[in-house]
Amino acid sequence: MRISSKALRNLLGIHPDTPLDIDGMCEKIRPVIYPAPDLPERLGRFCTKLVSGMLELGIIVLPEADAEGPDGRFRPGTVIFAPGHFPDSLLAINRVSTLYNNIIVGIYDEPPPLDSSSTPQERLDAIVGRLARDMVHILIFVTDRSWTICTMNGGVVSFGTPFPSVNDIRNTLVPKLTAQVVPPRPEDLDIRYGELTTENDEFRSTALDFMHCSALWKHNHCLVTHTSTAGLEYRNAFYKRIVARYLDQRSGMSYGFFASQRPVAVAPARYEAHTGNGSPAPHMVRIQFQNKTLFVPVTTVSVIMTRSGCRKHHLDPEKDLVEIGMTGGKAWMKTTAAFHGEYDAKPSFDTMTILAHALGNALTASILKTVRPEARFAFHLERYGASMTHWHDYPAEELLPEGYHLHGNLNPPVSCSTPQSAAYSLLGKLAALEKALEEGREYRGDVHIEPNHGTNVVGMLTLEETAAAMNPELKRTLKVNGAG
Repeated sequence: MRISSKALRNLLGIHPDTPLDIDGMCEKIRPVIYPAPDLPERLGRFCTKLVSGMLELGIIVLPEADAEGPDGRFRPGTVIFAPGHFPDSLLAINRVSTLYNNIIVGIYDEPPPLDSSSTPQERLDAIVGRLARDMVHILIFVTDRSWTICTMNGGVVSFGTPFPSVNDIRNTLVPKLTAQVVPPRPEDLDIRYGELTTENDEFRSTALDFMHCSALWKHNHCLVTHTSTAGLEYRNAFYKRIVARYLDQRSGMSYGFFASQRPVAVAPARYEAHTGNGSPAPHMVRIQFQNKTLFVPVTTVSVIMTRSGCRKHHLDPEKDLVEIGMTGGKAWMKTTAAFHGEYDAKPSFDTMTILAHALGNALTASILKTVRPEARFAFHLERYGASMTHWHDYPAEELLPEGYHLHGNLNPPVSCSTPQSAAYSLLGKLAALEKALEEGREYRGDVHIEPNHGTNVVGMLTLEETAAAMNPELKRTLKVNGAG
């Protein structure tokens, strides 16, 4: 670990017990099989193989009686595999205290409700619709030739075998069962309504960058726009209310984000924890870097970003941009005056991942000031900030911007908004910096690949420049048509 678990908690609120590797994830999971009446034979065989594979990994599969509390509900933290089709009265959701306390996995004897021609939006709509219909967090579809995992972020992973192998359980399924996909709670952030000032040149310039970026992404189907909760099919009004509560009363879900980190002054990292006169240095984090210990100053970071739920293809800066930040380990959010109520501004599911990237940029700049003082990245962050773009797809390698360093493709495939995704963003950035220095290459940013999820492109390019790099054909089309 480049950064201790205690430091990750202080920096990002990540609990020290959060497993970051697959062995730790296997140790943490406590699954139970909760079958529907009249379970199809194929699902019975699938679950038998699933149980034997988990046991081989040292995962304790609980008998149903041991997974229950005194009130007959499944204990918090239990992963509930629910194979088959259930009547309303027997749904697993009826036996948990809240949607946040347990992960429920629906398993079905049928092919997934999508095909090779499905667009990312169609794929996401189909998955989210089924999740809401059956009140589960993850879907598994089983046929006589394959099984497929579908997750809330639109991720689809198929395996060409009718039964799960130990390797596939370990490397793909287990990470998806380790952490909940939940939005930050209002009490997790200090929300300051109307405090984001828009009447200045800095905001106008930033907003213009967002608008140009939005125009370039407009015709790329990989940037999924919006899935409305109003159009979903629910079993009854009660379950509809549960979904609304789970989503913090959001009208729908949008995926991906654009973000612009504001300029931040950073001091050089130190090789000791005190100043030259022996007095304590400002708040610092201990980081293992290039086989040495660095003490890196931790400063306030802030980011202008697209608000949760907005249509990123049709941005209105006055209503669709918010500012988030982190001061002393406490996250906060500011809205513009255009917001007129607490339900207009919801923290993004990706809030902690965005703040992890922003904090990582500041730490990176501080390290560079010490180990490579001539590096442009630190100067650029202090003068101009940095941009962040996230979407649920992967760029071709030849599109990666010069000086941007790839990482994350070998990480466990966790879902977005999990503590692990924030930790991987920060730790991977530091690893990418170290590798760039070892290879004698310039560091201008990083490309964080999130397996079965998407991509974060973070660095010195503006949002518009990043969009042009990731959408070269669209950029040429706009120029031909006189736009851009």
